[in-house]
Amino acid sequence: MGQVPAATRTLRVLRFLASQADPVTLQAIATALRIPRSTAYHLLSVMVEEGFVVHLADEHRYGLGVAAFEVGSGYARQAPLQRLARRHLATLVDTVGQSAHLAVLHGRDVLYVLEERAPGRAPLVTDVGVRLPAHLTASGRAILAALTPVQVRALYPDRSVFVDRHGVGPSSPSALRALLSETRQRGYAMEDGEVTPGFASVAAVVHDHNGHPAAGVAVTFASAEPPDLPSTIAATRRTASRLTARIAGRS
Repeated sequence: MGQVPAATRTLRVLRFLASQADPVTLQAIATALRIPRSTAYHLLSVMVEEGFVVHLADEHRYGLGVAAFEVGSGYARQAPLQRLARRHLATLVDTVGQSAHLAVLHGRDVLYVLEERAPGRAPLVTDVGVRLPAHLTASGRAILAALTPVQVRALYPDRSVFVDRHGVGPSSPSALRALLSETRQRGYAMEDGEVTPGFASVAAVVHDHNGHPAAGVAVTFASAEPPDLPSTIAATRRTASRLTARIAGRS
């Protein structure tokens, strides 16, 4: 518990509500956070008054309010992840001499939110704002490998959801599970020609404060002119770890 227990508990209530699929009861909140029911009630009452929580009286449940949505929208506008990552990504590019990018998971796609192009390197398809199938990209695989099996099954329930770009890459849930298992064992993700023929990538995952995958850091290079792979992988993983630390996450 922090030096301001009420503030710590309030933030934990918000985090818990944000992790739930539906509004929850007072008892569920008190039990999950291990605080007295009366304490949870008083915290929620204040948060309801401030608009961060809404009380669904007919259902005897609590959910996130409009003020919480405004906080999330402000985060998206300010793009702190991109701001924090820019210097680290530039350092990674200087170290390995290859282009690098940062991507976040959006459904079954990855959305590229930052790119640092190495001087003299060919342009890539990973421009900011581009979406690509997560299961085909190194950054997407790094993120997917950090999800729980239940989360992966929810995203990829059967063969029909697998997108094919160039005839390579996993095309079934079992193939994806095997690939993600290998990724976890290695500690980094790879792809070669599955996004763009002739180009390969390595990637590592960035974790948030809950240990959940927040983004993937990747380096892309020409398959015919690969860099020193062990040092490139090490630099990519080091960058992901540093960015994890910057957003108060844990490796």
